Amino acid sequence: MPDGSYEKGVAAPRGSDSPLSAAVAERDRNVIAMVQDALDRRDVVLAFQPVVQSMENGRIAFYEGLIRVIDRSGRTIPAGEFIETVETTELGRLLDCAALELGLAALADCPDLRLAINMSARSIGYPRWTRTLNRAIEDDATLAERLILEITESSAMVMPDMVTVFMRDLQAKGIAFALDDFGAGYTAIRYLRDFYFDILKIDGQFIRGIADDPDNQVLTSALIAIAQHFDMFTVAENVETARDAAWLASAGIDCMQGYAFGAPTIVPPWRSGNRERRSA
Repeated sequence: MPDGSYEKGVAAPRGSDSPLSAAVAERDRNVIAMVQDALDRRDVVLAFQPVVQSMENGRIAFYEGLIRVIDRSGRTIPAGEFIETVETTELGRLLDCAALELGLAALADCPDLRLAINMSARSIGYPRWTRTLNRAIEDDATLAERLILEITESSAMVMPDMVTVFMRDLQAKGIAFALDDFGAGYTAIRYLRDFYFDILKIDGQFIRGIADDPDNQVLTSALIAIAQHFDMFTVAENVETARDAAWLASAGIDCMQGYAFGAPTIVPPWRSGNRERRSA
């Protein structure tokens, strides 16, 4: 077979009869059960990672709140381990609601905080998500001005027209929007022009090791130029070394995020007196 998974001359089982398909299905069931159990127990938290300004000696521009679930053994599970499995399901909507609730609580707890929270475009119009946001900004209008909603490029392209209307409505209330993982998918420039995102976050595949990668230097420079043309703020994701950070700063990136500046932590870094931070 082309993928080398089966011996020559032996037909590969298809569909549900395939051992690989069965294994994938079993894994997905386990992931779904784990996420559902964590939500039922309310063992869902945010891990906070700083986004720093390139030209201000590492001054923090805002934090991103990254969704995490805690399993029965007490392990903190990052979104990369489950989000693709649940994003298109009802659990994906419930996770978006949980992330928003936790993010709004953090904003209420710290009046000087600016925080980005991830959401899927599929959650647009989801009643619980909408009620949660509207209730919070009615109680405290400053929350809207300090909230950034991040939508992945792939998610935005599922329903671009709906995303455009949704963004314009909430931007009128002061909420900012970031296009996450920019460059990882197939965003048409005409949609980028219509979206009016406030922030473009350049996908980490272009950023890691960029100081020594001429190809990614050219591509990242082009992505920065596109963002600047549309008057959008730029953030480089997955910045891991000082050399990469120095190159990005010289290329004109506005902000950077990654382990070079801080790992995600489930202990809010802005709370005074926190001497220990738990990475997540």
